[in-house]
Amino acid sequence: MSHAPQIKIPATYMRGGTSKGVFFSLKDLPEAAQVPGPARDALLLRVIGSPDPYDKQIDGMGGATSSTSKTVILSKSTKADHDVDYLFGQVSIDKPFVDWSGNCGNLTAAVGSFAISNGLVDASRIPHNGIAVVRVWQANIGKTIIAHVPITNGEVQETGDFELDGVTFPAAEVQVEFLDPAAEEEGGGGSMFPTGNLVDDLEVPGVGTLKATLINAGIPTIFVNAEDIGYKGTELQGAINGDPKALLMFETIRAYGALRMGLISNIDEAAKRQHTPKVAFVAKPADYVSSSGKAVAAGDVDLLVRALSMGKLHHAMMGTAAVAIGTAAAISGTLVNLAAGGVERNAVRFGHPSGTLRVGAEASQVNGEWTVKKAIMSRSARVLMEGFVRVPGDSF
Repeated sequence: MSHAPQIKIPATYMRGGTSKGVFFSLKDLPEAAQVPGPARDALLLRVIGSPDPYDKQIDGMGGATSSTSKTVILSKSTKADHDVDYLFGQVSIDKPFVDWSGNCGNLTAAVGSFAISNGLVDASRIPHNGIAVVRVWQANIGKTIIAHVPITNGEVQETGDFELDGVTFPAAEVQVEFLDPAAEEEGGGGSMFPTGNLVDDLEVPGVGTLKATLINAGIPTIFVNAEDIGYKGTELQGAINGDPKALLMFETIRAYGALRMGLISNIDEAAKRQHTPKVAFVAKPADYVSSSGKAVAAGDVDLLVRALSMGKLHHAMMGTAAVAIGTAAAISGTLVNLAAGGVERNAVRFGHPSGTLRVGAEASQVNGEWTVKKAIMSRSARVLMEGFVRVPGDSF
């Protein structure tokens, strides 16, 4: 019996924010995977090591968490006034599919670095020393993102003293601006609040009727109050990820929230759309100890937020969910704003399982519709390994 040999594909393994993933230049992918479709999905699944019934991704590059089961495809932009097109694929760990329905805000911090280092940004736009402004077209959601990448002696500077809770070592700061982050195509015909309400009564069978803020900014997100579902907002991963009943509850909330937001047409579709929407719970500030053992005082934050990604409590905070948090905090009357004291604000610092994060956003109402011009946060990024990934030649 003959077996196809392995092929090798140029790739870079990168950390961006509190996530990491495998980055590809579109032109380096096998021809069949250079276009969307089953071949591309099969290739990325094999690269990451999915589907894996053991939930370990031992035979691939994935790290068996939502934060580390990620892929990115980049190419020179086809859009005017943009440098690079960025496509993100969230790879399911235990199921055979890649979710293309949203962005990864954390890996966005690494996009500019990869684009510069791989010749996707015109050399005239890169200073010898200073900050390179990389204009990113986020192809999953059709949005513009601006990455401010530090450059030293003509090369991307990755080392520095910027510390990010959820990341062990300091690195160079990369400021990321999400322009007009409210979705235009999904849910509610483009409304930031698909139902038209800042707070809804969300009926969830088996759970009850919950107050919920359903927002489409950064990524579609369902916010509920921690106390309404029996939590304090100070929980770490072990308190939820080790509780099958809790995970089922959150998935049920997510599914019915997706239906209410118009993201799916029937409940069964939620199982095939794991990446979006996110579900998060909020609470007023309180003292707690982060997952690293660092004490977070109530006075250090404006509110507490815990969010789930791909069915599990996130170890820190998804970058796109942080955009949703910052946007909702800026709009008086949302559950996020109320948890943060109910005052007008253009920036918020929230507590998450790994520590704290600050995000800025300015919202305004135009013709009765809420809009946000941009949301800003700082992350960091670093190349972990570069070279080739190998996959069996008959795997896609």
